[in-house]
Amino acid sequence: MEISPTLSFLCFNLVLVASLAAVYSDDVFSDSLLSLKSEFSDNYNALGDWFMPSRRNPFDEIAACSWTGVSCNSNSTMIIGLDLSGRGLGGELTGKQFHVFVDLVSLNFSHNLFSGDLPVSIFNLTNLKNLDISRNNFSGNFPNGVSGLKKLVVLDAFSNGFSGPLPAEVSQVQSLKVVNFAGSYFSGPIPSEYGNFKSLELIHLAGNLLGGEIPPDLGKLQTLTHMEIGYNSYQGGIPMEIGNMSQLQYLDIAGANLSGPIPKEISNLAKLQSLFLFRNQLTGLIPSQLSNLVSLQSLDLSDNQLSGKIPESFSELKNLSLLSLFQNELSGTVPQAIADLPMLDTLLLWNNYFSGFLPNTLGVKSNLKLVDVSTNNFSGKIPPSLCVNGMLSKLILFSNYFTGELPFFLSNCSSLVRIRFEDNSLSGPISLNFGSLSDISYVDLSSNKLTGGVPEDITQASKLEYFNVSNNPELGGDLPPKLWSLPLLGNFSSSSCNISGNIPPFQSCKSLTVVELSSNYLLGNMPETISDCHSLSIIDLSHNNISGEIPESLGHSTSLVLLNVSFNDISGSIPDNNHFRLMDNSAFLGNPKLCGVPLQACRNSKEIQTELLWVLVLCAAVVVFIALAVSGVYYIQKERKKGQWKMISFNGFPNLTANDVLKSFSSPEFMETIQYPLVSSPICKVTLPTGITVSVKKIEWDPQRMEVMEELIIQMGNARHKNLTRLLGYCYNKDLVYLLYDHLPNGNVADKILGRQDWSSKYKTVLGIAKGLCFLHHDCYPAIPHGGLRPTNIVFAESMEPQLTEFGFRFLMQLNKASFPVTVSKMQPGQYTSVKEELYMDIYNFGNIILEILTNGRTQNVSKSILNKPTEQLLEEICSENEVSPQNSLRKEISLMLEVALLCTRSRSTDQLSMKDVLNLLSGSIC
Repeated sequence: MEISPTLSFLCFNLVLVASLAAVYSDDVFSDSLLSLKSEFSDNYNALGDWFMPSRRNPFDEIAACSWTGVSCNSNSTMIIGLDLSGRGLGGELTGKQFHVFVDLVSLNFSHNLFSGDLPVSIFNLTNLKNLDISRNNFSGNFPNGVSGLKKLVVLDAFSNGFSGPLPAEVSQVQSLKVVNFAGSYFSGPIPSEYGNFKSLELIHLAGNLLGGEIPPDLGKLQTLTHMEIGYNSYQGGIPMEIGNMSQLQYLDIAGANLSGPIPKEISNLAKLQSLFLFRNQLTGLIPSQLSNLVSLQSLDLSDNQLSGKIPESFSELKNLSLLSLFQNELSGTVPQAIADLPMLDTLLLWNNYFSGFLPNTLGVKSNLKLVDVSTNNFSGKIPPSLCVNGMLSKLILFSNYFTGELPFFLSNCSSLVRIRFEDNSLSGPISLNFGSLSDISYVDLSSNKLTGGVPEDITQASKLEYFNVSNNPELGGDLPPKLWSLPLLGNFSSSSCNISGNIPPFQSCKSLTVVELSSNYLLGNMPETISDCHSLSIIDLSHNNISGEIPESLGHSTSLVLLNVSFNDISGSIPDNNHFRLMDNSAFLGNPKLCGVPLQACRNSKEIQTELLWVLVLCAAVVVFIALAVSGVYYIQKERKKGQWKMISFNGFPNLTANDVLKSFSSPEFMETIQYPLVSSPICKVTLPTGITVSVKKIEWDPQRMEVMEELIIQMGNARHKNLTRLLGYCYNKDLVYLLYDHLPNGNVADKILGRQDWSSKYKTVLGIAKGLCFLHHDCYPAIPHGGLRPTNIVFAESMEPQLTEFGFRFLMQLNKASFPVTVSKMQPGQYTSVKEELYMDIYNFGNIILEILTNGRTQNVSKSILNKPTEQLLEEICSENEVSPQNSLRKEISLMLEVALLCTRSRSTDQLSMKDVLNLLSGSIC
């Protein structure tokens, strides 16, 4: 049958219209991206231009090619890239749209908030060369299927929440040059298959929970230039096969629990520029063969257990700029070879056992920027050329035996920012020429033998924030008159410096927070302008000759935490302010003319007149009763021989007589004796006539030692803190003293440890103990060591707040021994080396108690239980003991508390934190 031309023309037009309609409507790529967008949370409307236009291109161009983050080929017919990085997107991905984008070459979801499992369908994008999902919150196991991406060059999954084993199959992608699985929770060993990569240039596995031994197979990675696998918890040492990675330029296995020696085979890495093995447990000598690494620029072996000397052969490391060997057990002298290194700018040798002189030419051949050789046994003079090239910014030399005067170069080293020379034997004047030190911010010259006073030109140091010259007993001089005008000065300390004169007026002191001027010969009144320093929190003017009254305006300060004016000639009343009421009265003792809370109440004029009247009456009565007084002399002398009893009550305790207390001891119905096996002397639980139940400790003391012991007892009684058991008073005669404490019948930490407590209770207990110890160590003047901290003498108040008992008792018993002076005026525990040791032991015992609490009593001996146990393994055991899963947010708190415990139980006291540091780590608070 023949079709007419008209009919043919109509059919053709219908087909054409249908085809155009199909093209017009079928933009599957744009539709799929809109479907993907529907799964996102887009709080910042970053994808606001992702929508279909009202008029669409009737040809085969993809509408999405003009959208944010979408890349297409030249004629917009194919999507080849999708970059949604850093747009604040979130949500969980289903991956159901990915099958459409078969031409995708680059996919970047990094720096967002995506969570949940990574969709396995992402591995159907077989043309991918770059896959970046870093810095998100993807979790769960890394899915199988990555081996299907045969063209993949970069795989970056850094900083997510992946767990389970590392995907071994990724090693089958031979095109890969970059593999980054760092910063997640991957566990188990590094797959040995990772040694099979043929083109890999960078591998980053740091910051996971990896364990096992480092596989020797990694030595087969002949194209690798960069390897970071630290901050995990491996077993064993560094495999010698690492030395076969001929192209390696950067090697970082820090913080990885590695043990054993540093293999000499590392010296085969001829192209190595950076070697970081710090914070491990490496032992033995530093291999002299490391001098073969002639390209090396950074060498950090710090925080290990390395011993021996610095190899002389290090003179070959002509490109070395960083040498960090601090916190090891190295000894000997620093070889001249170190001073000859031309590129050296950072030298960190602190906390070792080095001795002898530093090389005299140190700094001549290099542009030194940072030198820290503190806490060693160096002696002799400070090298004169450390700043010869004008680059030195930090010079840290404290806790050595350096002698001589401050080197001349300090006066014109304008680059200096930080100087720490404390605890040496330096002498002579402070010749720093502050006018030339335009950037200096921190100067500590304390505990030396400096003379000549605080220099006048210190006021030219406009950026100075911290200045400490305390414990230079021959310093002398007056304080500069414009000292407080320094705009950034926050801490000024010059205690025990033989400084005289008046305290300068305070001017422009907006940054000043700490002023310590104790144990000098300062005169005059406290300047009224001190209240203009609105940031001042600590003022210590104790043990001077300051007179006059405490400025009333100081009572309005909102920042003041401590004002210590003890042992001066201060008069008048203490400002009536909550801050002053909360201060311990030890900060005001030794001022007979001073009154007000927390000392005795001040008397008004009417009371004084009444007192004078009574004095006159009593004088008349003396005449009448003189005969009785004479006849009673014999009786008084007789009673003294027998030993009269006296009762002293502290703040908050009724004024009972000695007879009231002693009667309670002798009456069976009032007394119950309890003998604790771990307590050095018996404790009695006594009910006093007022109905108050107290705990009593008995001490037999030497009459000749009463004065010095009573001074400490008074200090203990004035120590008031919610985490200390109150010493309520003491009853004594020339042979015995009874200490009366609050009785707390709510059990002790030792009882609670054995039972399972919830985490909040454990945290509250640890924090409370820390606050109590911090108060004793840092807020009592002088510091009071607990001396016997253990779970049995930490009891609970009714609120279940932990309280330390028996604090200071051990030191009190030491004062009762013949080896201590009979009398000590204004006793300072710092006079006895044993006190410093006791403070360190308090911190050590506190760390041990943390471990006992964390492990429910399972860890009672630090040295035997955890010395050789990896930190991550211990953390896993503790989390398991406390039923805390890897994903639980409490894990971070437990990890922090464990870290604090390990820092507290370090074997060397110089490595320990102070209790203030401990409390800041645990809570960020002050004592």
